[in-house]
Amino acid sequence: MTELPPELPLLTRPAAPVAELVDRPDRLDALVQELACSTGPVAVDTERASGFRYHNWAYLIQLKTFRDGIYLIDPMALAPPDSLADLGRLNLALADQEWIIHAASQDLPCLVELGLRPGRLFDTELAARLLGRSRVGLGPLVEDVLGVRLLKAHSADDWSTRPLPSDWLVYAALDVDLLIELRDRLAAELAAAGKTDWAEQEFAHWLTWAERPAPVRPDPWRRTTGIHLVRSCRGLAVVRELWQTRDRLAQAADLAPGRVLNDRGISDLAARVTDRSFKLDPTAALADSPWFARRQARRHWSDWSAALKRAEALSQKQWPPLRLAGDGPPAPRTWHHSNPAAAQRWDKVRPAVNHLAEECKLPPENLISPDSLRRLTWQPDGHDRTAVWRQFERLGARRWQCDLLAQPVSQALARAV
Repeated sequence: MTELPPELPLLTRPAAPVAELVDRPDRLDALVQELACSTGPVAVDTERASGFRYHNWAYLIQLKTFRDGIYLIDPMALAPPDSLADLGRLNLALADQEWIIHAASQDLPCLVELGLRPGRLFDTELAARLLGRSRVGLGPLVEDVLGVRLLKAHSADDWSTRPLPSDWLVYAALDVDLLIELRDRLAAELAAAGKTDWAEQEFAHWLTWAERPAPVRPDPWRRTTGIHLVRSCRGLAVVRELWQTRDRLAQAADLAPGRVLNDRGISDLAARVTDRSFKLDPTAALADSPWFARRQARRHWSDWSAALKRAEALSQKQWPPLRLAGDGPPAPRTWHHSNPAAAQRWDKVRPAVNHLAEECKLPPENLISPDSLRRLTWQPDGHDRTAVWRQFERLGARRWQCDLLAQPVSQALARAV
C-alpha cells in the first residue's frame, strides 16, 4: 500500500505582527512616517470585489515590510468611492523599495488608480511561470516552495462589505506574510536557471504597462461569453443592445454585470436569431429564457424588452459585422481555407516555438504572446532573422524574447516557403 505524503502544516495566522486597520487619515499619517524609516522590499496585495461590484477598485490594501510587520489599509474609509483616496504619498515612504506582488497584472491597475506606483517590481507569479512551475497560484506556490499551506477561506468573498470581519483581515494579512521569503527563494531559482535578466525585463514591462491608459475596445460586447454561438449579424445586434443595456444598469447599481444578467442569457437568446425570416418577439423571447427569469434580471424586464425592440428596428446596414476589420487574424484553424500560405507558415512556426519553450522550461505563452505569434505568422514582414526580430519587437515582445525567437522562427518561415 502506497504511503500518503504527510500533510503540510496549515498557517492560520500571520507570523508577523498586524497593525491596527488604517481607516482614518491620522492612522495613514502615522503609517507614512513608519514606512519612511523602513528598509528592504515591501510585499503588496489588494482585495477587490470584481465578482460583486462594477468597478475593479481595491477595497483593501495589504503591506508587509521586512522588519515592521503587516499593515492593512482601507481606501474606502479614507475617501468616498467615487473620488478614491490619493495614497500617492506612500510612494515617498517606499520610493527606494522593491514591491513584491503576486500576479501584478491584476493588482497594479487598482494600485495606480489610488496613486500607488512602484519604482521596482518583483512578481512572484510571473517568476514562477518563467521557472516553468506548473502551480503558480499563491497558495500552491507557497506549498511547493516554502512547505506550508495558507488559509484560503475568503478569496471569493465580497470585499466591499463593511465593516470587514476580523477573520477576513487575518486571511488578507496571510497573503503578504510570506511574500518576501517567497521572493527570495524564487529569485535564487531564477539566478540558478540563468533567467534573472528575463525576469527583470518582464517586471519592467509590467510596470510600464500599468502606467498606460487602459485600451478602449471598439466593441467590448464582443467578449460576451457564448458569443461564438451567434451566427448572424442580426443576432450580434441583439447581443450589442442587451450588453449595453446591462452595462448601464450594472454601472448605475455598482454591481458586477454578471449579477444583473448572466452572459449566457444574452448569447443564448441572440443565438436563436437569424438574418432572414426570424421574427423577434421580445415578450416571447424573454419568457422562453430561464436566465431572464432570475430575480435580478426580472427586475429590469422592461429594459430588456426595450433593448430587443431597438435591435428589431435596426436596418440590415445597422447590424454589426460578424468580424471587426483590423481585429487581428482569424483563428488559425480557419487558415487552411482563408489563407493557405499562412496555414503553411503556422504549421512550421508553432511547433518550433513550442519546442523552444520546452527547451527553455517555460509555458509557450510566456515565451511569446499567442496574439503576437498569430499576427507575425499571418503576415510576416520578412523571413530573415532581423525582420522577425524587429516585427516581434513592434508587437510588444521583450528583448529576451526577440533574441530567443528570431532565429528559430526565421528558419521555420523559410521552410514554409
